[in-house]
Amino acid sequence: MTSEFSAAFWESHWEERGNDRALRPHPALETEIADLAPGAALEAGSGEGAEAVWLAERGWKVTAVDLSARALRRAGARFSDRSFAVPIEWLHADLTTWEPIHPFDLVTTFYAHPAMAQDAFYARLSRWVAPGGALLIVGHEEAGRLDAPREAVHSHPSTAVTAPRRILSVLDEGEWTVSTADVRERAVGIPGGGTRMLRDVVVRATRRS
Repeated sequence: MTSEFSAAFWESHWEERGNDRALRPHPALETEIADLAPGAALEAGSGEGAEAVWLAERGWKVTAVDLSARALRRAGARFSDRSFAVPIEWLHADLTTWEPIHPFDLVTTFYAHPAMAQDAFYARLSRWVAPGGALLIVGHEEAGRLDAPREAVHSHPSTAVTAPRRILSVLDEGEWTVSTADVRERAVGIPGGGTRMLRDVVVRATRRS
């Protein structure tokens, strides 16, 4: 169990990060999701909302769920001037206990780390994908550079890592078609200027109809 990922942890995390950073959606959305027809989407662990907004701007009906009330308030305030065909539902809830009332055509999660085993969390999210729907998981690579100073890139503990094989292990081969299972490097900015390379796990799978 990873009890360090409590509600108090995430409130502190978002307080420390400040509210003056430029927000950019993760590039995996463009490479993995841009070709899908919009439907109902869940952004699990939505944080300040960059990915949820990217989806909503492309016609998805988005439910954005996060454990941090602070992050959701920021998201609502930051994007209050945006107009979408269907407004984003910003939902304050614990994804380890919350249950959706309907399945989704798309479930996405980017570096979401709950107070439960990471693999069990991914298995839980996968159950919320409708037949024919897609699952996109992006996480920190198991052998990635998470030994950086806390202020450099992320404040996640080193337990917040995964690997494609670990995510695939929770997906029944008879129920899922896997189209992506990669580790990708990308450069991110760090405080004070410059960039640092991160290694992201990217898994996209479609539940068979």
